[in-house]
Amino acid sequence: MNISFTQDEIIFRDEVRAFLLDEFPEDVRHKQSLGLRLGKQDYIAWQQALYEKGWAGINWPTEYGGTGWSATQKYIFYSEAAEADAPRIVPFGLGMVAPVLYHYGNEEQCQRFLPDILASRVWWCQGYSEPGAGSDLASLKTRAVLDGDTYIVNGTKTWTTLAQHADWIFCLVRTDDSGRKQEGISFLLIDMKSPGVSVAPIITIDGGDEINEVHFKNVRVPAENLVGEAGKGWTYAKLLLTHERTGIARVAESRARFKKLTELVISPPDGAEALKQNAVFMACMIETEIELKALEFTELRVLSDVSTGKAPGPESSILKIKGSEIQQALDELFMEVAGIYALPFVPDQYETDFDGEPVGPMFAADTAPHYYNNRKVSIYGGSNEIQKNIIARQVLGL
Repeated sequence: MNISFTQDEIIFRDEVRAFLLDEFPEDVRHKQSLGLRLGKQDYIAWQQALYEKGWAGINWPTEYGGTGWSATQKYIFYSEAAEADAPRIVPFGLGMVAPVLYHYGNEEQCQRFLPDILASRVWWCQGYSEPGAGSDLASLKTRAVLDGDTYIVNGTKTWTTLAQHADWIFCLVRTDDSGRKQEGISFLLIDMKSPGVSVAPIITIDGGDEINEVHFKNVRVPAENLVGEAGKGWTYAKLLLTHERTGIARVAESRARFKKLTELVISPPDGAEALKQNAVFMACMIETEIELKALEFTELRVLSDVSTGKAPGPESSILKIKGSEIQQALDELFMEVAGIYALPFVPDQYETDFDGEPVGPMFAADTAPHYYNNRKVSIYGGSNEIQKNIIARQVLGL
């Protein structure tokens, strides 16, 4: 897709490039170049660099420290960051709970929580899914019972990404059983240091420990940590999920990965498989490129809406479905290029920097871990099957 930038937009693009060249933390850049896993402090260093520049609140209202960027400026930033192999912005604070707070929270809550979220001084995680409530989120059982000026919370949340590092968790909890199950859910902010909160890791197929179960046993939470009205959490959750699904698409990241894949196919490094004469492989590449270009247009429409103050609409479900499918298609294509060097996860070789030469081409180091980890992208944020139902009802009117 070709976009003609105005002179001001070209100046902005050059500013982004200069920032990424000069302010991207060098140790984080080094880890990214080697395909090493980033830790909490790496993400914080990157996000605080953005904060110092005034670029952390990309979609936030300007009155709370947002950038005020146009859709084109957001497109430029995400594109340039992906080209520079910058880390993803961890979404739970900046991209998920923050929009709920500045849309539905009171001013006291905004002043209390938003500055620390913007500066990445406080780490958040998301408490939605439960052992018996994933895609059918309204069936959640974690209960919050009001006792004077506090809620007493009991239950379990699962698949909680980065909970082991979190200072706070935003949770959907059941506060009422009297009506429709969606109407008895509330949105509660819980300090992870509260007595009765415990975290148990879940080891994923790629060897990682980024997801967890979080258990609540008689956890006392101040009633002032309720966001909005009791029983309205389902409404707030839907807004949050539209922001999450938009972020899951990762269009700029996929575009940068496709560019790298093309370079590897045209000029494969030593040890990589030469596939440019393979008609089936090339047909898969062409199909992926077409799908990716089409997805860019949808993303620009969503970014345009967000720039005018709107929340992403049901088209965020289209972004989620196609974005996750394209990410997984790219994973499979990279596995084909890496061939026998697409090794399973080997912590001693890939978790920390190492001396000596890796086995096979460097790009292949994290190919298999990336492939395995990305199996979940079509499930979290609402499974792709659920997204198709949303599109059928809210876009097609079926």
